[in-house]
Amino acid sequence: MRMMLLTAGTRGDVEPFVALARHAASRGHEVRLALPDDADALDGVDTVALGLDARRVLSPAGRTPWAIAHHLRSEVRPAMRRMLAAAVRETVAFDPDVVVHHPLILSAPMVADSLGVPRVLAEFAPVATPSDRFPAAGGPTATRDLGARNRFTYAVPRTAARLFDADVARAAAELPSGRRPAGRLPSRATLMAVSPALLPRPDDWPEQVHQTGAWYEEAPSTSSDPVVGDFVGAGPFVVASFGSMSTGDASARSGTIVAAARSHGLRVLLVTGWGGLALPAGCHDPDVLAVRSVPFDAVLSRAVLAVHHGGAGTAHAVARAGVPAVVVPVTADQPFWAAQLHRQGVAAAPIPFRRLSAGTLVPAMGDALSRRERAAEVGRVMRREHGVHRAVDVLESL
Repeated sequence: MRMMLLTAGTRGDVEPFVALARHAASRGHEVRLALPDDADALDGVDTVALGLDARRVLSPAGRTPWAIAHHLRSEVRPAMRRMLAAAVRETVAFDPDVVVHHPLILSAPMVADSLGVPRVLAEFAPVATPSDRFPAAGGPTATRDLGARNRFTYAVPRTAARLFDADVARAAAELPSGRRPAGRLPSRATLMAVSPALLPRPDDWPEQVHQTGAWYEEAPSTSSDPVVGDFVGAGPFVVASFGSMSTGDASARSGTIVAAARSHGLRVLLVTGWGGLALPAGCHDPDVLAVRSVPFDAVLSRAVLAVHHGGAGTAHAVARAGVPAVVVPVTADQPFWAAQLHRQGVAAAPIPFRRLSAGTLVPAMGDALSRRERAAEVGRVMRREHGVHRAVDVLESL
């Protein structure tokens, strides 16, 4: 089977698709993976770039309404236009038997319909598959159960997607016919790459929604950095990561985490990412190590606690490692996952981003540390899920 995989976003949106691509290829399928950018950075995976610089798109110069509006016009809209057209162009060139796409690839349904092949939606949080049991992740009410009104919250992401209808229509120029198909066929299946241990399947999802568990590469990662290896082996530590969330004062935020960890007698591994964290000024003590990036599964299994922003990928990686957490959500689906981790007993109650301080973090760390037994139990369950196996099974069944 020729599989076209299309994804967009940050590391948490890319790495699961990489795992899916590698596993599908290992089972004899021809796979091409379209990534936001830096498409030649992956060994052993046939990749193409969609021309989307996620870091620029997610980093407005200011937070005022005028600055955000300017950023949408000057960065977001042109980037989406390029990406949607490139997704069509690259899919047509590959001539696949099936199209598997991230919700942000809004032109994927159109190109799949035009080629007459099934398409499969991949979700890392429930944003496009409605349920009465919980609200849409990423919406303004993502942490509140609205009962019978939960289903209405899924209109928010649909409305946001319609803002780019003109760009999807423009991307039709890349189709063999040069025009958009008259109708739109429903997706043949949805792959919900979410662990049932963190979000039990609701009874109102239709049968074509397959909750596979999270997608990750099953070969254990290792860190080639001897400094990281020495730090990890030197005693109990906290892993702190805010991923691509660079809002606010990264150094001050890191200082708060270091101070709170020290109050519990713990060292801190700061994973600075895109600038969400930074080594505090003057903090060069041996109980703190700052690195830009590190394979999570190489360090999480040795950590006693994690402090993170609650992105879907990080939330699943930490929980799968059996590590309790304190979650400080910033935006998007992060409040949803922060609340869900707390409900499942593997994280302390979330700390709102603007309320992060030593006064809130010290007791939250204590609460999280008391959840180690429950976190270990959930981790054991998640490590048996094998999400990419289940996902490829579904694709082969088409």
